[in-house]
Amino acid sequence: MNTSDGWRRRRVPEARGRAGAPRTPIDYAKVGRSSVRRRARGMMHSEAVAAFEGAELDAHLARRDEAAADDGGRRAAELAEWQRVVQLLAATGGPYDPDADVVVQEELAEDRRREEAEQQRRQEQQQIADRADELAALAGAGRLDRTVASRPGDEAARALLDDYDYRVAAVDDWLAHALATHSGHYADPDTRATAATLLPAPVRARAALLAALARTGAPVDGDLEFVGRLAQADPDATNALATWLETAAAVKGGTA
Repeated sequence: MNTSDGWRRRRVPEARGRAGAPRTPIDYAKVGRSSVRRRARGMMHSEAVAAFEGAELDAHLARRDEAAADDGGRRAAELAEWQRVVQLLAATGGPYDPDADVVVQEELAEDRRREEAEQQRRQEQQQIADRADELAALAGAGRLDRTVASRPGDEAARALLDDYDYRVAAVDDWLAHALATHSGHYADPDTRATAATLLPAPVRARAALLAALARTGAPVDGDLEFVGRLAQADPDATNALATWLETAAAVKGGTA
């Protein structure tokens, strides 16, 4: 893809590596439970009881130390996990095997589902970022026209360009025409209705006015820069004008 104007491939925020970017907080309770499970592997019931009593003693002594008290809930989680392992081994006899522990395996399965969902989310975000770059490149090259079909996710791609990419104006014009003419993914009525919640008010107002002008028989394929300026300046007034034109066209059609 052409990068002669200095444009580079956009990355989703998590992939940019910016300083100060938020990181996933450490789950100290989860760390504590995992530590207990590693230590308890192979233990019999009596051994787990002894380990539990030792953990209780350590926790009691740590309460006197303010620095040790701030552990993010790890110590409480370890005690609860030791108690659970002791109760489990009292019923099964042992030795303890995390691989056969239903609770542990359910947690691991949930972790995998969460990781897969996060990976899918990141992939979808990157696809949107790639689409934003594609639209911006087409707009910069003057090739973002009616031959380029809109598709699902373009509203989110457009949002990535907002406020910091000068080519967003051309993308707005392209989206407004697609919405007005029901082309691309806007051929679906439900998608058009959803666009009202995803596109900025000026873009929706521009589309409404273009659609109203088309119904009057006026050509809308030429340079209609004034429509964009009106919509940007006052979306409500633009929508009112579109409604008036629609009404006038309906009256004219009824008396013809």
